[in-house]
Amino acid sequence: MSSILIKGGTVISATGSARADVLKEDGVITKIGVIEDTADEVIQASGYIIFPGLIDCHVHFREPGYEHKATMKSEAASARAGGVTCVCEMPNTDPPTVTISALSDKVSRAEEVTDCDIRFFFGVTSAIHLVTLKDFWVSNSAELQHLRARCCGVKLYLDHSTGDQKIEEELLDDVFAACAEFKIPIIAHCEDPQTNADAAKANIDEDVSAHSVMRPTKSEAKSIKKALELVKQYGCAFHVAHLSSKRGLELVEQAKKDGLPVTCEVAPHHLVLSTLDYDRLGTLCKMNPPVRSAADNEALWQGIESGVVDCVATDHAPHTLEEKQTRKPLDAPSGVPGVETALPILLTRLQPDQIYTLMFTNPNRIFGLGRQDLVVGSNADIVIVDPAIKKEIHAADLHSKCDWTPFEGKEVRGEVLRVV
Repeated sequence: MSSILIKGGTVISATGSARADVLKEDGVITKIGVIEDTADEVIQASGYIIFPGLIDCHVHFREPGYEHKATMKSEAASARAGGVTCVCEMPNTDPPTVTISALSDKVSRAEEVTDCDIRFFFGVTSAIHLVTLKDFWVSNSAELQHLRARCCGVKLYLDHSTGDQKIEEELLDDVFAACAEFKIPIIAHCEDPQTNADAAKANIDEDVSAHSVMRPTKSEAKSIKKALELVKQYGCAFHVAHLSSKRGLELVEQAKKDGLPVTCEVAPHHLVLSTLDYDRLGTLCKMNPPVRSAADNEALWQGIESGVVDCVATDHAPHTLEEKQTRKPLDAPSGVPGVETALPILLTRLQPDQIYTLMFTNPNRIFGLGRQDLVVGSNADIVIVDPAIKKEIHAADLHSKCDWTPFEGKEVRGEVLRVV
């Protein structure tokens, strides 16, 4: 039997935060409280925060098809170094996760990864994918039930982004109806294609900062509003991915007041980066939806404080530096890494119990992940964090294969010391 005793840390769990010892034996938590037992290893954790393994419900680990950018193994290591031990991975790989065979391949690959529990969203872009989804979700086949246990919902792109997975618009009603019937959560990238097309057509600037003009906040708002009308009609659980604007937040807030089954997430880059950072970061600040104004940043922080924002998810989306540093900035791929840096960014402004809600309780519930909390009898991952450490973020210290970060040099608080 192997055992680890963590002494005197502040344990963050569903019962609140309390100073306690935690004993883990053969991977199972056997005691929490004042523990006098001995163990094979004793960790003195006074002054440290003890989280369950955190959840990032929006990542792109790029495998298969784009292993030159990242692999499940490399990005799982990055996630774990940031205290994240469960992620929900998006379907815009090559091949995209729109078939059973593609999902099965991803699940098989993920089962070889030990650093992180990787779940997958199923993509729907055309009618055949919806037929496949329906058959998959009701099947009694042991193999398909196994795959379904690894599938956390349906991902919809309401406009093109990386991977060109935009759903056929005439299919939206059918998808919302089916997901309501089968109780499948929908997560959507909310941008309006016509608004974006009109803005792009009107643009004459070649600087990367034009990206925020070409995909304006009104595009996000219009897309969210349309999706909410479908939610109201069909009653399906709907999650707004990477909410970026004050107006979008206001729409979600009103939908919640109206009793609609709507949730949302924000990404760290939309909390701390703005259009003011284009001059400094160039294409390393390019993502979809784009960075917004500093006022939008602050509105999202306030959305966290008020409880309108349910989750923080990183939209971790690595590209190589060579790809980012193209001669035509607006042609650079959109996306930034972030799974390893989310926790210290949040600790700089939020309390541990808020982070627990945003990156454990809520994503666990919304997507039915079944991750275990810090309770006796669970095999939960235990994340030990020193909140007193103040440091700068540097790519050289991170583990993502892409080897860069948009947060280079940013001063943050807190460091993951260990995951057990």
